[in-house]
Parts: sequence; structure tokens; C-alpha cells
Amino acid sequence: MKTFEYKGFDAAGKGVRGLTEGLSVKQAREQLAARGILAERISPTGRRVRLPVLERAVVYRELSSLLRAGVPLLGALDIMLQSPELSNVRVVLAATRDGIREGRALARSLADASASVGTFETAVIEAGEQSGGLPIMLERCAAFLEEQDRVRERIQGALIYPAIVFTVGIIVAVLMLGLLLPRAAEVLDSRAGGLPGLTRFMLGLGHGIEVGWPLLVVLLVAGVVVGKKALKRGTASRVQFDRWLFRLPGFGKGYRLLVNMRFARTLAILVGGGVSPIQGMQLAGRATGSVAVAADSEVGAAAVEHGSSLSDAIEAIPALSGTLPGWIRVGEASGELERLLDSAAQRFEATWDRFLQRWLAVVEPILIVLIGGFVLLVTLAVLLPILNLSQALGK
Repeated sequence: MKTFEYKGFDAAGKGVRGLTEGLSVKQAREQLAARGILAERISPTGRRVRLPVLERAVVYRELSSLLRAGVPLLGALDIMLQSPELSNVRVVLAATRDGIREGRALARSLADASASVGTFETAVIEAGEQSGGLPIMLERCAAFLEEQDRVRERIQGALIYPAIVFTVGIIVAVLMLGLLLPRAAEVLDSRAGGLPGLTRFMLGLGHGIEVGWPLLVVLLVAGVVVGKKALKRGTASRVQFDRWLFRLPGFGKGYRLLVNMRFARTLAILVGGGVSPIQGMQLAGRATGSVAVAADSEVGAAAVEHGSSLSDAIEAIPALSGTLPGWIRVGEASGELERLLDSAAQRFEATWDRFLQRWLAVVEPILIVLIGGFVLLVTLAVLLPILNLSQALGK
């Protein structure tokens, strides 16, 4: 029995869509016809669709709750398919259920049903299936995804105010240099007996922007396109670019803290689920979002496989060579690696939050001062000819 997604019309001519089961498309169509539904399109639910992070977290958390309550896996998926709260993910749930019916594991079925399920989630769920602790690992996976979404929201929230200030500054520049200053200069030039140097400079700047902005846009678009092609050409270019990001003043420190936090949190979950340090190091490197750390983690995993300790292998990774190896060394010596990794992740998260707050406390006033200084220059460019005119009239 397979699940099919259909779209069609009911007896009243109203458009309907949903899921139905059958041995084939023909049988599914016949069942819909018996219910008075004319199927316009019927397709298997095994297509790979994308799911947002929070929706995947909800699926894992609810599935964990049902399994903890003693409901079998297929029964839990059947219950979730009837839940109105999960109507957006029914196609994925149905495809996952079909995969389990065909004999595949939950992790493989989820990965086949949704393109959003990454290697980290697959490894965590596989570890839970092999160790018999699937509900616990599903809960941890959901918590990790929710935490990553909170981190993303904090980053986006931190950038909202600077983005608004920057946009306002661009609008003010266009209005004052393109409209206000030229018109004021036309009136004052003939009456004030010539314009001051500041006014002429600002007029020249505005004229240059007016004439050269199409070329600037073309160069910007060309730079983005060329940069993307260069990064897609090979892993080496992407790794070099990523290493360069770590060396940037200010930004590099925040990026390093974020990568360390993600690596430590991911490795803690994987170690707690029984994943080997070699595979855990590889998956944790990919979960950081840094291609340089992912590439270095592959090398480090090979070193661990050949007898190196986990702490020494991580210390050889430039982006992770700060305090994290010390935490891991203590965890290896005490036999509490998972707890020490989790503590390290919490410390990195607290440090990253403080860094973000300090960064905003510096950037926001700088942007305000820059925009205020620009407005002051334009205002002086308008006022100076007026003062010259008033002095000329006074004589």
C-alpha cells in the first residue's frame, strides 16, 4: 500500500486536495471516484520537498512524545498524519511512512522524503535507532534545530537596525544630493556671486553619483556573479574564502565563536547518541556551516582514525584551536566528554551573545554619526551660499 497526493474537484465542483492510499495510481483514482472526487492529478508522495527548520523540529518532537508513550513507529506516523497542526508536512510524513513500510529505516525514509533533512539529522536519528534510544535522540535533534533557528533569528534581528539606518542614509543622500542641493544652487549661484568650495564639491559628488550609478550597479552585479562562479568552481576557492572570513577584524572573531558553538553542540549530541568520534567529528564540522572547518574536520577525523586523540585533532584545526581542545581534553580524561562539550557550547554561546551586543553598541552610533555628518555637510553646502548672499546684500 502506497500513499498518493491528489488534486481534483468534488461533486459540487469545488477544488479539493489531500492524500489517499492504494496499490497503484489506477486504484487510487478509482477510490477517489467512488468518493465523488474527480482527480485532476495523482502523484506518489515520495518526492523530495523542503521543510523549514522549525517544522522539522515540531515533527521530531511530536514523534518523540508518541514513541515515549509506547506508540509503535507506524502508528505514531498515522496519528501525526491526522493532526491539523501538521497539515503542512503531511506529504513528508506519508512518504516517510511508505518508506518504513517498504523496510527502510526512519532516518533513510526521512531523507528520501525531504531534501531538507541533512546528514547531521540523519546521523542522529540513525544513532537513536541503533542504540534503542530513538525518542531521546529525536528530542535532542529537535532542541538542536530550535537552537540553530534562534541563533539565526538573533543574527537577523541584530542586522535589522543597521540595515534600516543604512537604507535611510541612502534615501537621504539621494534626496539631498539629487533634488535639494541642485535646486538651491541654481537659485543662489547667480545671486551670491559664485558658490563656496564645499557647495561645489557636494554638487560634483551628486553629479558623479547621478552619472555613474548605472556603471556602479553593473560592476556590483558583475562582481557578485564572478564571485559566485569562482566559489562554485571548486572547493579550494570556497575554503580559501572561508579562511579569509576568519581573519577579518571584528567579524572574524564573531564567526569563530559561532563556529565553535555549533561544533561543540553538535559533537555533544552525536557523542551522547553513540556516534563514533570519527564520524561525529566529520558531521560536526559540516554542521558549523563553514566549508573550511568541514574540510579540516575530514583531515582531523582521519588523524583520529590513525590513533590521534580527539583533542589533538581538533587543536590542529585553526578555527577551533582556541579553548575548545582544552574542554575536550578534560572530557576525555574524566570520561564525561558529552557534558564537557555541552558546557563548552554554553560558554561559547554566552561569549557570542556578549560579542554581538558589543558589536551593535559600536556599529549603531557609528552609522548615526556618519549619516548625521553627511546631513550636516549638505546643510552647510546650502547655508554657505545664503550667508554669502546676505553679506553681499548687507554691503
